[in-house]
Amino acid sequence: MKYAALADVYEKLESISGKLEKAHIISKLLTETSEELLPKVVLLIDGRVFPSWGEEELGVANQLMIKAIAKSYGIRLDDVVKNFNKSGDLGKAAEELAAKRKQVILGKKELTIEKVFENLQLIARQGGGGSQERKLNLITELLAHSSHKEAKYIVRTVLSELRIGVAEGILRDAIAEAFEVSPDDVENAWFLNPDYGEIAEIAKEKGKAGLVNVKIELGKPIMVLLAEKAPSLEDAINSFDKVALEYKYDGARFVVQKKEDKIWIFTRRLENVTKAFPDVVELCKKQILAKNCIVDGEAVAMSSKTKRPMPFQVLSQRIKRKYDIQESIKEVPIQLNLFDIVYLNGETLFDQSLEKRRKALSEIVKEIPGRIQLAKQLTTKDLKEADEFYKEALNAGHEGVIVKNLEAKYQPGRRVAGGWLKVKPVMESLDLVITGATWGTGKRTGWLGSLILSCRDPDTGKFLECGMLGTGIKEKKTNPEDFTLLEMTKLLKPYIDFEKGNEIKIKPKVVIEVAYEEIQKSPTYSSGWALRFPRFLRVRWDKSAEEADDLERINKLYKMQKGKKIDV
Repeated sequence: MKYAALADVYEKLESISGKLEKAHIISKLLTETSEELLPKVVLLIDGRVFPSWGEEELGVANQLMIKAIAKSYGIRLDDVVKNFNKSGDLGKAAEELAAKRKQVILGKKELTIEKVFENLQLIARQGGGGSQERKLNLITELLAHSSHKEAKYIVRTVLSELRIGVAEGILRDAIAEAFEVSPDDVENAWFLNPDYGEIAEIAKEKGKAGLVNVKIELGKPIMVLLAEKAPSLEDAINSFDKVALEYKYDGARFVVQKKEDKIWIFTRRLENVTKAFPDVVELCKKQILAKNCIVDGEAVAMSSKTKRPMPFQVLSQRIKRKYDIQESIKEVPIQLNLFDIVYLNGETLFDQSLEKRRKALSEIVKEIPGRIQLAKQLTTKDLKEADEFYKEALNAGHEGVIVKNLEAKYQPGRRVAGGWLKVKPVMESLDLVITGATWGTGKRTGWLGSLILSCRDPDTGKFLECGMLGTGIKEKKTNPEDFTLLEMTKLLKPYIDFEKGNEIKIKPKVVIEVAYEEIQKSPTYSSGWALRFPRFLRVRWDKSAEEADDLERINKLYKMQKGKKIDV
């Protein structure tokens, strides 16, 4: 199949905003795609060449791409940079420069989807000495043989910024339409196998029967159940007939999969962090007694001096660490708090009540207090007892409590009414994506200062501006939990898309939790909303941009602050 056909589809998708129309265009493409090629096409529509949970990354920065464009079209680097600064889009720059190319490629061939997919996967697999040069050559080979339209989308795919507005919900609906199955069946299958390429293949081959029979496969992540926010502790415990409260830990969600002596650890974002936590792996091998299982919990960094939990950003240092792992084990000891089990020795436990799942979990975990243990739990409907437990959690250094329905099933991948409710002693904060910034002046010269905040449009997957933040980030670190302007600058620099004067555009990668005084309607920002006096609380290392709060959430909070009664 010619890559030009896919580029035409990209162009159509980029030009429209309607979810239904986008899904229909993709659906038509999928029905015309061979069974063998289908998984690759679905991944490419999603702007990927590996599933979202894959460990392999293309690892190509703007500077390398600028070199590839210049080399492919026989032009100076400055010419590429000049075009890039004008448009803010290296894909568009490649498109315009390809149309003006001076070099004639002897034996130029039409690109196929297979060839593009193969080269892109090879880019991710380059390592060691000379890897950057090999990546450069693989990109150049594609650009040299591409049309100007193909060049635009090849560059964007390599840089992980396809910009066609296709969110996971649109892919789900497209697969459902193409193969005449239910969107719910597609999504439920994806929760257990988060790879829409494989899900599309199953839907095409086996239809509904294939989707409903998708099983857990140890070694692949699953989507976890998420908690909703509750307005108060009293509201939370009155929401269910049978209630359990558990500590809400300020850590990383760890879903531990065990298959005999093999252990995998996945985060809620589907990241495989097994290699970063050999100490947790050994604990789980010895203390989880089941032969095969999947258990759900929260890992917390604990201070060896105070024996109290440390902020999540301390734990994140271990998640991101690729070298000196043994040293990090000493520096950041881990406590694993387990609270659920969804798979045990070949049996899926989703349909069992939490009460039964908790009992099953207690029977297979040999606890070592302070290292691997069941999450602290209290079963009560008494508000006074619940409040004492809540305060106990806060005094112990945790975020609050999760109030759980003991009769509820486990629904992967969703915040389910009647499931889990979280209670924290803070105002309703927002998790927003940083999409821009300005360079600081005076004492802040060299640091990124004011940050542009954006929320997610749930229909298109695009990010819409909703405010500018300049407070809450420290100039100097006076406490271990402080996050400084220098740290924020280092975090954001790899994602700088382009600069124009003092203004910077940043790829939507970093999510931060933001407090604010009020939400106001605004004609200035693309979301239609503006946060009054937004203040930085913390980096949400555990969240991807796709998990940031959306327009619907902001609209709901706006109504709440105006005193209108709505469901939360």
